[in-house]
Formats: sequence, C-alpha cells, structure tokens
Amino acid sequence: MSTSARERAGRLPWMLVLPAVVGLVFLVLPLAGLLIRAPWSTLGPRLAEPHVLEALRLSVVSASAATLICLVLGVPLAWLLARVTFPGRRLVRALVTVPLVLPPVVGGVALLLVLGRRGVVGQWLESAFGITLPFTTAGVILAEAFVAMPFLVISVEGALRGADRRFEEAAATLGASRWTVFRRVTLPMIMPGVVAGAVLCWARALGEFGATITFAGNFPGTTRTMPLAVYLALETEPEAAIVLSLVLLAVSVIILASLRDRWVTSP
Repeated sequence: MSTSARERAGRLPWMLVLPAVVGLVFLVLPLAGLLIRAPWSTLGPRLAEPHVLEALRLSVVSASAATLICLVLGVPLAWLLARVTFPGRRLVRALVTVPLVLPPVVGGVALLLVLGRRGVVGQWLESAFGITLPFTTAGVILAEAFVAMPFLVISVEGALRGADRRFEEAAATLGASRWTVFRRVTLPMIMPGVVAGAVLCWARALGEFGATITFAGNFPGTTRTMPLAVYLALETEPEAAIVLSLVLLAVSVIILASLRDRWVTSP
C-alpha cells in the first residue's frame, strides 16, 4: 500500500464522526445539565431529609428482594432455555424477554388484572389466604421483579451457552447427579454471568417506575420508591427531584462502570 493510500485510510471519515459526536452530545448533555443544576451547597442536608431516606431505604430493600426472587426463579429458567430442548422453546424465550420491550405501565396493568383484588389469581389469594398484593410493599417487589427478571435470564443463559460442557460431562461420568453437577460444576463456571445479571437486575428494579405506580401506587413509606419520589418532587420541589435523580444517576454509573469488563473486551 502506498503512502498516500495509507494516509487516506487513516483519515477520519467525517460523515460518520460528525453524527457520532452529535449522538454523544445528545446522550450526555441532559446528564450534564443535571449535574450543572444540582444544588451542591445543600446536597448533604437534602439527602438527610426523612422522606428522602425513607424512599431510598424502600428502594434498596424492594430492589434487593426483587433481585432475590429473580435469582431463585430466573437461574433455573435460564438453565431450562439453554440446556433443555422442548417444543416451543423459542416462543418461551420470546415471552421471557417481552418485559424488556413492554411499556412498564402495561406491565403494571397486566399485574393488576392478574394479582389485583379482582384479578384471576388475586381474588383467590384474598379469599383463601387473605393476601392482598396491590398497593403494598410486596406489590412493589413483584412489579420490580417482573420488569427486571429478563436481564438476569438473558445474562445467565448467555453464560450457560458459552460454558464448556465437557466439565459437566466428566462429572456426570464420575457418578454425580444432575443437581450435584449443576451445583458443583455448572454454577461456579457461570457465576460471573449470574453476578452480572443480578447487578443489572438490581439496577433495573431500583429504577422501575411505570409498573410500580400502576400496580402498587404511591404511598409514603409503603410503595413510594426513589423514582416515584422524583416524579412527585418534580411538581412541588424541583431541587429535591434533582437530588434524588443524582442518587439514581450515581448508582447507574457505578453499576455500568463495574460491569465494563464484562461487556467491553478491549480498553
């Protein structure tokens, strides 16, 4: 290749660079505006306000509980999709990922129709056990688990498909049961995928708004999580909404930075 050809190959394609820069500005500018307009001088006292701490505590507790539910149910579901061939597997995988593209408020309506007091399952739970899920903290946890579980399932299924099955086969030939193989061989191999999926699941649950407000409502100390508190504060106290938004932004940045090595293979 001649020198002139190398120079032409090394030049930046401005037809691609310009829209890329515009796209970057479009994504970063709103976040920069949030940082610029933040009331830094009163940030500490505002974070210490009782209603802020209450919303933060409820968000952390509910997101952690939702993630635990997703781990208990999602890891076996991911294993089923990755390792078992059965009729309709593609349809099941599509249904599992539907909450990723479904508007959260639609998910909240669906939960209300199924688990509400007059829902398909909810009326039975209330009549048989006296359990009412809508407009309770348990409702918040269920709504968050519904929208967050696909993140865990996709991550764990990808890890299972990429795992070397020869180790599992070797353990099976030595007489290990399927449960022992999964617990002692498979799970340790896919643990990075499980951890990454759990972290993404927790972050998604922490930021859930639509399904939560539709299914669980917005009651202080019971169902008012951080996103709901942001929405409420934006109408009455914008500076408080900015402070709450900064907390959620910081959590998101920390999580994405911690998972960088999993999604990006080169610096």
